Amino acid sequence: MNLHGKDIKIFAGNSNLELAEEIAQKIGLPLGESVVGRFSDGETAISINEPVRGSDVFIIQSTSTPVNDNLVELLILIDALKRASAGRITAVMPYFGYARQDRKAKARDPISAKLVANLLTTAGADRVLTMDLHVPQLQGFFDIPVDHLMGSPILARYFMEKFEGKVDDVVVVSPDVGSVGRSRKFAEKLEVPLAIIDKRRPKANVCEIMNIIGDVRGKRVILVDDLIDTGGTIVTAANALSDMGASEVYACCTHPVLSGPAIDRIRTSVIKEMVALNTIQLPKEKRISKITILSVADIFAEAIERIYGDISISTLFTQQ
Repeated sequence: MNLHGKDIKIFAGNSNLELAEEIAQKIGLPLGESVVGRFSDGETAISINEPVRGSDVFIIQSTSTPVNDNLVELLILIDALKRASAGRITAVMPYFGYARQDRKAKARDPISAKLVANLLTTAGADRVLTMDLHVPQLQGFFDIPVDHLMGSPILARYFMEKFEGKVDDVVVVSPDVGSVGRSRKFAEKLEVPLAIIDKRRPKANVCEIMNIIGDVRGKRVILVDDLIDTGGTIVTAANALSDMGASEVYACCTHPVLSGPAIDRIRTSVIKEMVALNTIQLPKEKRISKITILSVADIFAEAIERIYGDISISTLFTQQ
């Protein structure tokens, strides 16, 4: 029996309205009546236009570009709903921004991911539902429950259908040592070998390929990462794999951040197809023919229904 809210309501900020509407439709509910806008001086203006007293409320908002605007929208939405006496508030963050700032890389660096976790709790969130945090340990930054969904099963299923079981010449490639665990699970789902790229990053958003561990000659390779930002890492890796004799290069990620020169780099690269999930809403100018977008609405809708119904989320992971 649900003891956290008499009914379920779904609200959304402006970051990913397409996904929010799709999730609400799959659950069979309309999005909550609200206005998320700006005052004339640029401050975020929030109006909740329906009662939420005692309700189990879910706010769908990715903290993607513009990161700070979307984060503040989420925080103020949480505060508004808390002050309106919502029974429980879950921040549904398909993409959790600031996740890469999870440690002090050099002296006097902030740990911004921890700060954002604290802000969400202080604003009044009771739990967080997200997908593919940059590192799973980020769950420990929160003092509230975190449900952490995985995007790789959706991507793996796409490639299994694309290659129709003919995966004898397919190799999954991890673009760096940090992504080995994610890539290994992906390779296990496809039942194919794994290769690893050993790289050095001299400075932020710049990487240099050092070595490729594994056989990729004559193979169709799939680069797997949690996110693609400027595209430098994935394109450099794709070029190195092509130079090593790979016959085709594919890339996939959960979060298509695609900032700066990413689109131009991908468009002119050797990558045949890049597959990503819609945790971040891509503007039309970034939806080029090389990029395929898959929806995460089904898994988020089911997770929301399970949270509302006090049903285990862990069993959902085993079904992925």
